[in-house]
Amino acid sequence: MDEPVVLLERRDDGVAVVTLNNGKVNALSGAVVAALHQIADSLTAEPPAAVVVTGGERIFAAGADISEFGGPDEARAITDSFHGALDAVAAVPRFVIAAVAGYALGGGCELALACDYRIASEKAVFGQPEILLGTIPGGGGTQRLARQVGPSRAKELCITGRQVAADEALRIGLADEVVAHDGLHDRALSLAAECARGAVLAQSFAKSAIDRGLSTSLADGLLIERDAFVDSFRTEDSQIGVKSFLEHGPGKAEFTGT
Repeated sequence: MDEPVVLLERRDDGVAVVTLNNGKVNALSGAVVAALHQIADSLTAEPPAAVVVTGGERIFAAGADISEFGGPDEARAITDSFHGALDAVAAVPRFVIAAVAGYALGGGCELALACDYRIASEKAVFGQPEILLGTIPGGGGTQRLARQVGPSRAKELCITGRQVAADEALRIGLADEVVAHDGLHDRALSLAAECARGAVLAQSFAKSAIDRGLSTSLADGLLIERDAFVDSFRTEDSQIGVKSFLEHGPGKAEFTGT
């Protein structure tokens, strides 16, 4: 029996690892995107404590499967499926870390952008090269990339199709960390495990407040924050954290995730 095109491992430390597994280039075919959407929905329905999304050692994901391209009707189906899947990844109510070992191009870059944090190996390369096919990003790249690196840089990358190596990605804010290639997965899993030991419900409130606030005014964003702050005090972890701080000082609380 063939292996699934997207793998999900739920580890004992509370970290879920999502691995793209579609051959050497990890093309984001319709089947891969559908599987990714299903897994993301499952991670929302039964949240782990943190998530790592990764792909191949040489190619994180090479983008959409070009053989599935056609005319406007096919384009509508492709962009709808990509948006649905990557919105589902972005909506997972836990810290989602992309571990990018190699090329993250087109839809692969868009997948990394849908995650909360991007750790790149020194061999990683990012890009939105759709313009070289006479088209544009259709999986959220024009919007998430602009919010990540600013509109001018996003326009330059989308209009030229230029690829960005890890050091430049870090400099412009497309990557959040760059690490040695051999240490990438250890670093991603270590950070995810650190988050998994924290107050994961409060982390979810913080993530949601930031994401929702980005799409509205500052005044409305502050109202979102106020509500999330109040909600965080309804958790058992808030009581644990405050009590631990008063008795033992900061950083010593043992949270339960409730």
